[in-house]
Formats: sequence, C-alpha cells, structure tokens
Amino acid sequence: MPVRKARGRLSVLHTPVGGCATALLVLVLALAVLAPLVWGDRASVVDTGALQQGPSGAHPLGTDNLGRDILYRVLVASRLSVELAVLATLIGVAIGTVLGTAPTVLPRWAGRLVTSTVGIAVAFPGLLLALFFAVILGVGAKGAVLAIGLAMAPGFARLAQTLAASVSGRDFVAAARVAGAGRARLLVRHVLPNIAEPLIVNATVGAGMALLAFSGLSFLGLGVQAPDYDWGRLLGEGLNQIYVNPTAALAPGAAVVIVGLAFNLFGETMAAAVGARGRPRSTGAPYPGHAQAPPMDVTGDPVLVVENLRVAFPGTGGWTTPVRGVSFTVGAGESVGVVGESGSGKSLTALAVSQLIERPGVVTADRLEFLGTPLLDTPERQARRLLGTSLAMVFQDPMTSFNPTRRIGRQLAEVAEEHQGLSRGAAHARAVDRLRAVRVPAAARRARQYPHEFSGGMRQRAMIGMGLMGDPRLVVADEPTTALDVTVQRQVLRLLTRVRESDGSALLLISHDITVVAGACQRVLVMYAGRVVEDLPTSDLRSAPRHPYTRALLAAVPALDTDRDAPLAVIPGRPPEPAEVLSGCAFAPRCPFADERCAGADPVLANVGVGDAHRVACWHPRDGAVAAVDDDLPVVELPEVAHE
Repeated sequence: MPVRKARGRLSVLHTPVGGCATALLVLVLALAVLAPLVWGDRASVVDTGALQQGPSGAHPLGTDNLGRDILYRVLVASRLSVELAVLATLIGVAIGTVLGTAPTVLPRWAGRLVTSTVGIAVAFPGLLLALFFAVILGVGAKGAVLAIGLAMAPGFARLAQTLAASVSGRDFVAAARVAGAGRARLLVRHVLPNIAEPLIVNATVGAGMALLAFSGLSFLGLGVQAPDYDWGRLLGEGLNQIYVNPTAALAPGAAVVIVGLAFNLFGETMAAAVGARGRPRSTGAPYPGHAQAPPMDVTGDPVLVVENLRVAFPGTGGWTTPVRGVSFTVGAGESVGVVGESGSGKSLTALAVSQLIERPGVVTADRLEFLGTPLLDTPERQARRLLGTSLAMVFQDPMTSFNPTRRIGRQLAEVAEEHQGLSRGAAHARAVDRLRAVRVPAAARRARQYPHEFSGGMRQRAMIGMGLMGDPRLVVADEPTTALDVTVQRQVLRLLTRVRESDGSALLLISHDITVVAGACQRVLVMYAGRVVEDLPTSDLRSAPRHPYTRALLAAVPALDTDRDAPLAVIPGRPPEPAEVLSGCAFAPRCPFADERCAGADPVLANVGVGDAHRVACWHPRDGAVAAVDDDLPVVELPEVAHE
C-alpha cells in the first residue's frame, strides 16, 4: 500500500473519536487476554464468610451468593464474552459472504433461489432469529454461538449481494472474463478483494451487536452454562440481589455497554477511514479529428463474421431487442469503425461478439464466427480459451479497466498464466515486456504499481498491453478515448494503429465520434436503432455518404473553418428507445425525405454502386459530398451572447 494512501487512512485514527475508539478497543482486547491469567484464581475463591456483601475495601463491587469477588469475575468474564461474540461474528460473516456471492458463481436458477431465501430471512428481526436457532440448536455456549452467527448471516448476505453485483458490472471483471477467467476465479481474485473493506467494517460493528445478543441469551439461560460465566450470566445472577447490592447487576451490564460501544465506534472509525480514500478522475474534450488512415489490402480468411446478430432482453411488456439483425465482416489486419449515437447498439454488438452478454440477455445469430469457430455452438470453456488468447478488449473507462486492489503487472501476468501455462516469474517478465511494447515508461517499476498510480492515458496503454499478452487476432476497442484529453486520445489511437500494423491484428473501433473512426479506420459501420444503416469505405465517408443519417452526423461536426456566426446543424428529434422501435425505417421520424414507404417497410442493407464495398439501408439514398452544413439538415439558432 502506498505510503501516502496509508497516511491518509491513519489520519482518521488521530481524530478524538478515532483515537478514543482505538484505545478503548485495544484496552478491551488486552483485558480479555490478560484478565484470566492475572485474576482467574481470585475470581474463583469462595468465601462463605462474605456472602452477598455490598461494596467494601476488600471487595470494591461486593460479592455474589458464594462470596466470590464480583469485580474479579467481571474482569475475567471479558475473555469468554469477547471470544464468543467475535466467533459468532466470524460465523455470520463467513456464511453471509458465501450466500451473498453465491449468485455470481451458481447457475441463474440456483442464484435466484439463494437470493430469495436471503430476502425472506432478512425480513425477520435478528433477535427473533437468534432465539429461534438457540431453541433448535440447544442450550449452551456452542448452540448460542451458532444461533447468533446464523441470525447475523442474512444481513451480511444482503450486503455481500449488493457489493458483489456492483463490482461484477465493472470493466475489469469483464476484461478478466475476456481473458478466460472462470466464475470461481473471478469471485476469488476480482470480486472478493473489492468488497472486503465494507464487509470488515460492518463485521466490526456487528461484533458489538453480537456481544449484546450473546449476553441476552446468557441472561435468559440459553447461553453460557455453569461453571463457566460471561457478562450475560453475571448480569442474571446479579439481578437476584439487585436490591441488596445493585452493583452486582450494574457492573456486568456496564461492561457489555462499554465493550459494545468500543466495537461500534471502531467500526465507524474504519468506515470513515475507508471513505476518506479518494480516486483521481480524468476529464477530456472530444477528439477533433485525424488524418485519414492509409488504405490496407485485406488478405486471408476473415477474422470475424457476423450475420443477423440479435441481442434481446426480457421486460415487463415482452422482449426488447436493442440489436436487430447486425451483419458485417472483419478481415485479417483490417480496421473497422462502428459509429452512432448513444443507444444505437454499438457497445452491445461488441459485447455480444466478445461473449460478454449475460443472462437474462439472449444472443442469437445466423452466423457468429471468430477465426472460423462458431461461438454460439462452441462449449463455454473452449470459447473462453479462444477469446482469451486471440481477442483483446479495450474498454471505455480507463479508471474501471483494472482491478483497483491488484498490481498492474500481476493482472497482466494472469492472462499468460491462465492460457499459456507460464510460471509466475515468466508471466511477470512477459507483462513487463508488453508494457514496454505499448510505450509505458519504466515498465518494470510501473508493473509493481496499482491502477490508481497510473494516469488515464497510461491505464489505457496498459489495458492494450493486457490484450497483447496473448496473440490477439482482433482488438475490440469500445470508446477507448472518451475519457481522455485530446493529446492522449491521439496517442492511444496511434498506438492501436501501430499494434494493427505491426502484429497484423484486426481492429474493431467503436466510437460516438465519427471523426475518430474516420481517422483510424479503413471501413465505417454506421449504426442506428440497433441496425447497420450504412457500411462504406472511409475514403467515401466525406465524399459519397448515401444514408441521410450518415450525412447528418457528418454535417453536425464543426470544422476549424466553420462560421461561428452561422447556426449549428442538428438532427431533429431523438433516437427511439429499443422498446419503441416500430415497423419501417427507424430513422423515418427524423428524416426529411421519409414517405409512406419508409414508414411501412424497413429497408435492407444492400450494395450501391459497383462492387460490394458500399452498402446502405435506405429507400432514398442521397448523392454527393457533405458540406460543413448540409442543405438537407435542419439548423438551430443559438441565443445571442451579450459582450461587455
């Protein structure tokens, strides 16, 4: 852990509350260890001449019905009381963590069963559950420990479920899945380390509640039995002489309150320390444009073949299909860009190709082949190994691309260990080499650092390096430059281009910025409402786009010579929601050329011109180049700004 990060957390302990809570808990633990050794014999001495006496110089808190010193017995009882409370907490945390994370490993039906069971158990009060289990498991310390642990488990299970679900959706988990990690490996290496801190914090607070619950069971006679004793049993015995010697009951009760308060305050202090940890964020501006990428001949068999790809999710009103019949091919060494507005299905298409759509999502296709292997018909283990070694995934947000609890080099090395059978040392050496290949300075030192110690651009480079740990034939980059500033965007795109040219890898670049794909790709797929509406070479993008939507996207991009006093070009309306797509052309409500035919029938993606290099799905394709502001595109007037 970095020194600065550790100092930031320890500073919370220097606050009055943090310091008092820590000192009090240390004192309690020391007392639990030392009290039986120092005063154990004195606490057991029976004095028949001093039965049920009040406080005195010889006995500060008085004596019990056998003449034993109550102060010594309260001090000695601290070990058993704290010991049993901590043991019950550990049982509750262990069972709760297993139940809470089980849905991420089990099949969907089994996971839902576990989740439903936990939900029912959480609805019952914890004390009621503890009494229920105590009666079933029997009277005694063992039964009480198990009863309290089982009663605490549902709460921790619900917490673990929520935390695991939030972590499972992060990009670094998806990256590990692409790398071929199984469900158990994902849970142990990526999910559990990222939910450990809040679980530990809540366990510390829960220990105080367990102490109170255990004392309550012992007070009722269901917990510790004679000749052993804890604070709850001493409280029950002292209650019988409360009118003769009130301190006999008040002393063990005060001990329960003070120690429970120590656990709770320390838990709150730990929560504040965890919450004080900050994370850097990177912001950036949209990329203004690039020089056109040089053309490259596509040779050999296609790397990726997609025909009639559909992705559907169940909803309250039936199935929603955000990706509807997408078809395209990526050749060996080819760079293909996918562009469109948010919600057009770009990222879902990439996730479906990478086999990252989880249930209840359903992926179907007439043909979905990667390196000649039909992914939908291949066993999961075999497909995972193929994708882990031959497909690299670069995600949108570089901050979430890596597991924040593991070092960069270790995360890269995991790919080589999993798929290439390299030893730990050899895999680390390859990780350092791959970091050098993507131009990460001081790669050996950087490999030992955590993701938060990298800048946004360095994290994105390291993410590309992770993809190069194998022998990728296809690099899928999903909005890799969105969160980066303009200079770093150019560096990342140049790096992707260099990887493609040097290693012969194909590139599938997804972006909402049409100028980015125009500068980095040889071919462009324009998507709208879950469909590819135009597939054209980059050389034709500015000179001969045929679909009105493509022309609108291009016209809406301001150029350096754009008249600042002229109104901005906009696309009227908004894209339809996946559940709102009706029959006919989805772009018809926003298209100035739409007619009855457009509203009644959805056009098929068909070839235009000579050859099959340019395809368009439109009943009224346009001709000619696109100006800075297309004559066919509506414009919007901006309000005038008063200058002083």
